[in-house]
Amino acid sequence: MMLANGKIADAVLQNQIKVAMNQKVEEKILDLTKWSKQAFSDPIAEDAMNNARKAGEALCKAIIFNHYGETFGEEIILGKKKYTGTEISSRNRELDFSGLITIVTQEQEQQYIIIEHKKNRYKIKSYLEVIRTNGNTGSHDPNDPRDTIDSNDLSFTKSAIHNLIIWFFKDYLGRDMPTELEPFISSCLPIIPTEFKTIIEDKTKIFCGRQFVFDAITAFIQNHQSGYFSILGDAGMGKSAIAAKYIVDNPGTICFFNIRTDGTNRPDQFLKSIRQQLVNRFNLQNAENDNLSTLLTKSSEKLADSEKLVIVIDALDEVDQEDNGNLLNLPMYLPDNVYLILTRRPYNSDEKRLTLSPNTKYVELDIRQYQDNSKDDIKAYILEFMALPKYQIGLDDWINKQNGLNKAQFVDTIAAKSENNFMYLRLVLEAIVNEVYKDEKLEELPAGLQGYYASHWRMMGMTKKPLPKDKIKIIYVMCALKSAVSREMIVKYSQQDDLTVQEVLKDWTQFLQEQKTYQPPRYRFYHESFRDFLIRQDIVEAAGVSLPQISAEVAQNMGEGLIL
Repeated sequence: MMLANGKIADAVLQNQIKVAMNQKVEEKILDLTKWSKQAFSDPIAEDAMNNARKAGEALCKAIIFNHYGETFGEEIILGKKKYTGTEISSRNRELDFSGLITIVTQEQEQQYIIIEHKKNRYKIKSYLEVIRTNGNTGSHDPNDPRDTIDSNDLSFTKSAIHNLIIWFFKDYLGRDMPTELEPFISSCLPIIPTEFKTIIEDKTKIFCGRQFVFDAITAFIQNHQSGYFSILGDAGMGKSAIAAKYIVDNPGTICFFNIRTDGTNRPDQFLKSIRQQLVNRFNLQNAENDNLSTLLTKSSEKLADSEKLVIVIDALDEVDQEDNGNLLNLPMYLPDNVYLILTRRPYNSDEKRLTLSPNTKYVELDIRQYQDNSKDDIKAYILEFMALPKYQIGLDDWINKQNGLNKAQFVDTIAAKSENNFMYLRLVLEAIVNEVYKDEKLEELPAGLQGYYASHWRMMGMTKKPLPKDKIKIIYVMCALKSAVSREMIVKYSQQDDLTVQEVLKDWTQFLQEQKTYQPPRYRFYHESFRDFLIRQDIVEAAGVSLPQISAEVAQNMGEGLIL
């Protein structure tokens, strides 16, 4: 009985020791949280740096307490004992930040290593050293311009804290980070490039389903060490929306949208954007001349254990590239934990232009092969569109004017007419609300995206006799220009009067995106599929235009110095 009680007493004692140890760790986690929050939010750079240093010290102490226990950990931190257990005979002095880093990242004696993986040890040490160097504000000479704290120092320091916090909670402790830190950690993730914010916001305003695509992406990343995942689909099937939604739902995703009508579709633009995003996320040094392969390698070396680097590249089919290499010079090999998600239209074998190493994993998901999934998503989209206050009254009125038509029948018919094309839905439903089809019956609505374009082309009088050649030329000049262009420049390029240009812009507003960030505003085709319609041979012949002649006129105007 005494033996049993003794064992119980030992167990209780061990549990008390464990609880005490955990309490010490928790105390330091509270300190880490407190100082990290202040480092992220303090508007004064010197104070933010100093708070970052305190956060780094708290993190080191939490690791030491977690690894060595409360009593021994305290003795190490206070400088009473070495981590080997040897007493320090000289006057005890509490370890400074440098000493704490040495304990946490030491690798000289195998049995005392805290961070097992060498690669992780190097990363953690580099992050801590960034904080230690920049956080010692007293060492900076305010009178020396070369030694003052600048925005880059602060950015690198905050990024180092960000990476340490993710590693500490997710990989080292295996637990959720304090909710107080989540807003600050999220804010440190790479910001979506300004030039892509508008398209991402626009594509995700109404988004339904496509879960089968996201499930496939998740499975691909989980099951493969790295690789390319390509999403194929016809124009208007929602590829760009899928890309935008993935980026929104997965903060930290690197991205690039090829937009032919903006002229944002060249390899040099792509590399510049991706480089800047990777530098911002990983604090890459001396990267200004690195190619994509080197950038990906450097970035992969900074990833935490369970961290992945995902890059989304939209509309690969819109790339403008003269050489015959891989589109955007995408690499044949990818480092571990690096994944590229591509979207593009279906292609012929000679149009793929993506040669990869046999060891590089490559998977394609063709949305056209998922008709049943897409049909459900299309119907969900229609219902969500109909529920929006902006469109609800107009759509309800139109449905009520159709003899005996109920909402379920409307949804089924429009879904069938869409041919699983989201762009069609957006255009037709808006047209109904705007009374474009106020006198038409449901069965008379055009079918398919190209059918809708042809219907609108006729309704705008583009096929009447005599042909409205002035308006037709304006549209085709906009088609020939590869960038967004102001009304004034459309007038000059088309050599038509301002009133006619304004009328065309009004009639075709549904197909145009007005870019108000420019002054004066610029216009471009909302979707590349409308350009596809315009250059169809039957449409060109019926319109009586010469595409080579219009292209030559545009080129001549550019050659004469006429700018957009």
